[in-house]
Amino acid sequence: MEFVKFKESLARDEPPSGLSLPLQALWWDAKGDWDKAHGCAQDGSGREGAWVHAYLHRKQGDAGNARYWYGQANRSAVKDAPFRGRVGGHCARVAWHLIAISSEFTAARADAATTRP
Repeated sequence: MEFVKFKESLARDEPPSGLSLPLQALWWDAKGDWDKAHGCAQDGSGREGAWVHAYLHRKQGDAGNARYWYGQANRSAVKDAPFRGRVGGHCARVAWHLIAISSEFTAARADAATTRP
C-alpha cells in the first residue's frame, strides 16, 4: 500500500484489509478512535507495534509509558512533554515508515518467489 492510498482510506468506515496491526492502530488514531488504536497497538508485536504504542502514549500525555514503549521499539524517546501543535505530523511519519517497510518486504517476497527453482 502506498502512503497516499493509506490517507485516502481514511474516508472509509473500516481500515483496508491486509494492514498490519501497527498500521491499523495508526489508521484508527487518524480517525480519532484512540481506544481502538491502542487495542491494535497492544495486539501488535515487534518493534513496529512498540513504536506505534509509544506514539499513542506520547499523544495521550503519558510520558513514562511512552518512554517504555520507545525503548521496546529500540528508538530514542522523544521529549517528555505532551504533543504541542500538529499531532498528525508524527503519526504520518510513523505510518510512512511502516508502509515503506511493508512495501519493501512485499517486494522482496515477490522477488524471492520468482527466483525460486
